[in-house]
Amino acid sequence: RLTGQQQEINSLMQRKSAVDEENARLKNEFGNLNQKFKDKSKELKDTEECARKKEEQNRLVIKNLEEENKGFNICCADLLSDLEKLRKQEAQWKKEKSGDDARIKNLETDLAETREQIKHLRSICSNLSSQVAVKQEELFQKDCDVVRAK
Repeated sequence: RLTGQQQEINSLMQRKSAVDEENARLKNEFGNLNQKFKDKSKELKDTEECARKKEEQNRLVIKNLEEENKGFNICCADLLSDLEKLRKQEAQWKKEKSGDDARIKNLETDLAETREQIKHLRSICSNLSSQVAVKQEELFQKDCDVVRAK
């Protein structure tokens, strides 16, 4: 009976030793896994912090770009307003130029007519000068005749 108990004790001791070894192995594995978990947790925390910083930077960049865009929109609106004013001014100038061109054409026509009138009046003046010269010659002849007659 003692030998059976001794065998059972030996068997239990072997099982205990095996369980202790398994326990030690599991503790070691648990320690390794726990360290990996801590490392991964730190890595996750660092990644989240980096992502948060990037997100904050992106928000700032977006805010700055939106402000810059507002400035560009105001500038564009001003330029469009200036362009519209310039187009209206151009239309006004074209209208005035058209009126000026019509006046110039009328003045050129009047000038041509006036030149024709001057030409005609010079011709009349030349004819009258010729007639005056003839009359003066006739008058001179008559004066001479009167003087001879006396």
